[in-house]
Amino acid sequence: MKILMVCLGNICRSPLAEGILQDKVKKRGLQWIVDSAGTERYHIGEPPHPLSQKVASQHGIDISHQRARRFKAADIDQFDIVFALAKDVLEEIKHLSASRFNAHKVKLLMEELYPGEERDVPDPWYGPEPGYQDAYEIIERACEAVIQNYTIKV
Repeated sequence: MKILMVCLGNICRSPLAEGILQDKVKKRGLQWIVDSAGTERYHIGEPPHPLSQKVASQHGIDISHQRARRFKAADIDQFDIVFALAKDVLEEIKHLSASRFNAHKVKLLMEELYPGEERDVPDPWYGPEPGYQDAYEIIERACEAVIQNYTIKV
């Protein structure tokens, strides 16, 4: 299983999602690959936001090695599932992937918890640390649902 988490700049929400899901995958011994990207070019090559790193670290997850990259159309072919962390991100993925877009592969992350509600993970970008903690908690619950929803039951 190859999963891509996508937000706008790939420095706040999607690095948290990548780190959280990687941690869950590792702890369960799953052979999944998890990556992240952003739909915008703002932060290419930069590490995750310091507050994303801090909040992840408080939960025992190191995301400091990650570097922001931009989503590309080829990601649709390379990943089994592409999770958008917000509706505007999903629309931009559609635009960037053009004819490669596959609605069966690309979905909102929060649909794993709240099917049909089209909820976003709030972007903590301009706010203080509590917003990053809130984003972490929301993403953590959604990632647990991903594990439950996509792990083959034996």
